[in-house]
Amino acid sequence: MTAEKEFHKAHLQNKKHTLIFKAGFVFTLFFSCISGLLASEDSSQTRETKVLEFLKTHCYECHHSKTGKIKGKMDLAEFMPAKIEKKHEDQWSLILKRIQSREMPPKGKPAIPEQERAEILNWIRQNLVESAKKPLLANRVSMRRLNNLEYENTIRDLLGVHVELKDMLPQDNSLNGFDNIAEAQHTSLFLMDKYLEGAEKSFKVAIANHPQPPNTKKRYTLKESHPVRSTTERVFRHLEDGTVICFSSSPWQAVTLSSFYPADRGKYRFRLSVSGFQSNEKPVVFRVDAGTMWMNGKNQLVSYFDAPPKTSTVIEFTQELEPRGTIRILPYGLASAQTVHKIGADEYQGPGLAINWIEVEGPINEAWPPNSHRSIFGDLPTKPIIGQNSGKRLEVHSEDKIADAEKILLKFASKAFRRKVSPSEIQPYMDLVRSRLSEKYSFEQSVRVALEGMLVSRDFLFLHEGNGKLDDFAIASRLSYFLWSSMPDEELFRLAENGTLHEPKILRGQVERMLDSPRSRAFSRNFTAQWLNLREIDATIPSHILYPEYDEMLKASMLLETYLFFEEILKHDLGIQNFIASDFSMLNGRLARHYGIEGIDGWQFSKVTLPKNSHRGGLLTMASVLKVTANGTYTSPVLRGSWVLDKILGTPPPRPPDGVAAVEPDIRGATTIRDQLAKHRATESCSSCHVKIDPPGFALESFDVIGGWREYYRTTGNGKPVMVENRRMPYLQGKPVDPSDAMPDGKKFRDVDEFKHLLLLEKEQIAKSLASKLIAYATGASVRESEHAKIESIISRIQSSGYGLRSLIHEIVQSDLFLMN
Repeated sequence: MTAEKEFHKAHLQNKKHTLIFKAGFVFTLFFSCISGLLASEDSSQTRETKVLEFLKTHCYECHHSKTGKIKGKMDLAEFMPAKIEKKHEDQWSLILKRIQSREMPPKGKPAIPEQERAEILNWIRQNLVESAKKPLLANRVSMRRLNNLEYENTIRDLLGVHVELKDMLPQDNSLNGFDNIAEAQHTSLFLMDKYLEGAEKSFKVAIANHPQPPNTKKRYTLKESHPVRSTTERVFRHLEDGTVICFSSSPWQAVTLSSFYPADRGKYRFRLSVSGFQSNEKPVVFRVDAGTMWMNGKNQLVSYFDAPPKTSTVIEFTQELEPRGTIRILPYGLASAQTVHKIGADEYQGPGLAINWIEVEGPINEAWPPNSHRSIFGDLPTKPIIGQNSGKRLEVHSEDKIADAEKILLKFASKAFRRKVSPSEIQPYMDLVRSRLSEKYSFEQSVRVALEGMLVSRDFLFLHEGNGKLDDFAIASRLSYFLWSSMPDEELFRLAENGTLHEPKILRGQVERMLDSPRSRAFSRNFTAQWLNLREIDATIPSHILYPEYDEMLKASMLLETYLFFEEILKHDLGIQNFIASDFSMLNGRLARHYGIEGIDGWQFSKVTLPKNSHRGGLLTMASVLKVTANGTYTSPVLRGSWVLDKILGTPPPRPPDGVAAVEPDIRGATTIRDQLAKHRATESCSSCHVKIDPPGFALESFDVIGGWREYYRTTGNGKPVMVENRRMPYLQGKPVDPSDAMPDGKKFRDVDEFKHLLLLEKEQIAKSLASKLIAYATGASVRESEHAKIESIISRIQSSGYGLRSLIHEIVQSDLFLMN
């Protein structure tokens, strides 16, 4: 039986199915029952018995699966015993929360008298406390699989090579916004086949089966590159020293370094000598893409760069390239090719990008065999393969095959499985080696099969955290995948092996070290992208008629602003209130222009103090968030309001009732979304939810589909012509925007600035919501309703720090929610 088949069998035997209890949102009769019950003076019955008797008499008709209907998806038969049971903690905690917030009973129903309200709250709290003392019915986190990104990163850090793997795997499922939640994950034969394919692909790159490729260093000019050499449009100016000046930003005039097509895969160092030409003392921005540049090939953005005015500067970066890969350069924000061609590049007076030369060195290998090879096989020698069609292929050679194989597999398994591994645990893999050797396979081929088997095993693909308190190796993995989205490094392994990682002081020091590491960028990017739904940035394409200013650089700038903003708050332990309203943001020239902020040019980002009248500051008014909460044509207060409730306040609205049609704004401009929602809210079944959803959505109506400030809607139907920089726009000016509304408690606001001040009154709830999302991301399990008391305890400990984000992460890592399972 192969290792991958063993995994299938073991996984099927150990797969756990978690029962998810879902409480409904209609509690009307339940709370009416409680109110009437507590008014009773019958001392002959216990309070618990009164609850049951009253429910049987008055509530089961609508909320009991055996005697009546189940309104609001609330079946009291399932979780209404005389005392709160462990398995029903979540439902009772939700009931407690609804009474505390005075959401129940709903409007139109008699309110619970204060004394009776206090008594029922105390009864629920006391029973929850008693229930919490009982052992858990099951682990908090079931066996969690590495998600696609974690899998790719783990292969990278385990083998020391970067191989594109995540895109070849089936897309991960998400739960409550995160794709690392165990309950949402699946495993299939197709997925296992892909894992095996990924293992083979990775070892093919990591193991050196050929002589060291020659390292070359060469300087190129662009005179002979495509399309400089082949274009019929007059868009390039040539200088005597070999400099080429690009005046056009038309995509078909992007310059490919076609004279550089390396035969070997590897890391290459690029150095570009560039400057802005005729750029009016401003930098010229350009983008660099890397790839094979084939029509069906996959190219990727390296980055955008600034070419300073007049004086040349050298820009340097390294890039992994496949064989025959190269780079392509395209200036940003310059004239179209047609405009330049009409005048001719030699006479054109507009700005351009001057490229003096491009120097390439590589493939870069610090040693040979490379570290990826040596980390597996150590100092075992390689020898040429003798045989037909072997070419110059090399393979690892061993004089004592079994002993060397066992040494290799034991060392590799300890790192791949992220814990101590005994010799007996690798015997199934040694059996694979022996079997292959008996079939006359070479030593390297036999060992490679066993190594590939390890990478499709449960021990590699899943995080095993046991029951109760985590051991130090489990803590190391949980911490590393939380803050680095990858496996632990040597220091974490060492502390785990010494048994000291769990000590509070040591743990705190490691969190500080890991957050200070450049690898923590994985946390800021991955958590933020999933928390705020930024992965959906490309889900819609803004209409080129309504939003002609939208482009790829603006999109890239949108995302970077949010990521860098999160990193700034994390680095300096700033309060989470900055996520709602801040006096600064991280801006570059493109985003500043989009926001109407002057004095910033170029691609580079910096911390910028926002003008008081900018209406910016915090996440809600960032273009990235505003983009993902709209579609390509119009905005919807319902979508944006639901986003705020879910992502910021942690109180997502329920799904709309069956048969209720979605409200789609009139893009022709005949009616406003406010008028349409007014009719929608007049429906009784809709008003109770929309009174919470719509206010934050209306506050954000001052921002369009791509996050630009607006006072009027854009339309293609009825409206006035719009002129921008003496050029008539393809859209029209529609009706005025009205961003005012009132909160559910009656507090009114006129615009987004006043709304943010009201939202800050919910600072503690915002902190709880963020803590819950961080814990779900960190542990792979959504927070249960019964665990909110622990969340409140965490929040109380960071109140003195002003709800600092870094302090919050420390408290989470030190908590039982993180350190136990």
